[in-house]
Amino acid sequence: MSETLTYPFQLGNPAQSRGVIVVPLFPARDPACAYLTLDEALPQGFTISETSLSGSVPELAVRNPLDSKVLLYDGEELVGAKQNRILNLTVLVGVKTTVEIPVSCVEEGRWSARSAVFDAAGHISHSHLRRRKAEMLAARPLARGVAQGEVWDEVRSKAARMGVESRTHANSDTFEAHGSRLLALEQAFPIEPGQCGALLALGDSLCLDWVSRPDAFVRLWPKLRRGYLLDALEALDNPPTPQTTIDAFVARVIAAPATRQPSAALGDDLRLRGAGVIGSGLELGGELLQLSAFTSNGGDRAFGRIARPSRRR
Repeated sequence: MSETLTYPFQLGNPAQSRGVIVVPLFPARDPACAYLTLDEALPQGFTISETSLSGSVPELAVRNPLDSKVLLYDGEELVGAKQNRILNLTVLVGVKTTVEIPVSCVEEGRWSARSAVFDAAGHISHSHLRRRKAEMLAARPLARGVAQGEVWDEVRSKAARMGVESRTHANSDTFEAHGSRLLALEQAFPIEPGQCGALLALGDSLCLDWVSRPDAFVRLWPKLRRGYLLDALEALDNPPTPQTTIDAFVARVIAAPATRQPSAALGDDLRLRGAGVIGSGLELGGELLQLSAFTSNGGDRAFGRIARPSRRR
């Protein structure tokens, strides 16, 4: 059964550079749920590892020994262990909890241990990859391996488009290869006091990200921004997106019907699918903790079809 959500954010004034537009989002109410981000939790003993010595490509083991909940953000990249992965969805890990979470591989050419546990990459996956992943997971967000073929295809395609060769087909190598170009763009899009989210507009391709706490967004924004700008590098100096297009996208997100089911840990996983938009989010106790939304028409791929299976289990 679908429902229409109430969104607790409002748009600020857009920043623009070389045809790239980023609109800050601000909260319309005070947050209730407290949590740490991954980058805050890892130095305190929070760990993410392979599920066993042999490992399993589409899932990882999370251990939270802390007295705080931890928010793992959709598309965050984890580096190390047997191969780099990205989070399939946002997960809120409970206090002193161990849980297995669904992920996708973003390093197709490696299956050998580099470390016992994962570290956090300095970026969140670029928005085009996250959109393609969201399309594949729309019908079955917790299913293991459903998006893997699509993710590998986008990692390879992105590297090829941007002239990057990677021995292990690692998504992180594309970010590293264009690190100086990303750094040059970042200063045009600083975080604003109280900001809780952002909307990226590249022509007719738009992406929106939101979390409930400004202190969490401060940690997430540098990583989200790098993902945004990796896509922006392919669209620099194009005509900027009209404000009417931005307003129409936000209106479609707000109007999109949402379905819910239990998440991989705490709260409800939300899935949005409406006219020209697709998205996902996480809600706990009636509070929207996170939302990601993208322009989408489904392209030539069917929502939720079975993708090429992983070669490893």
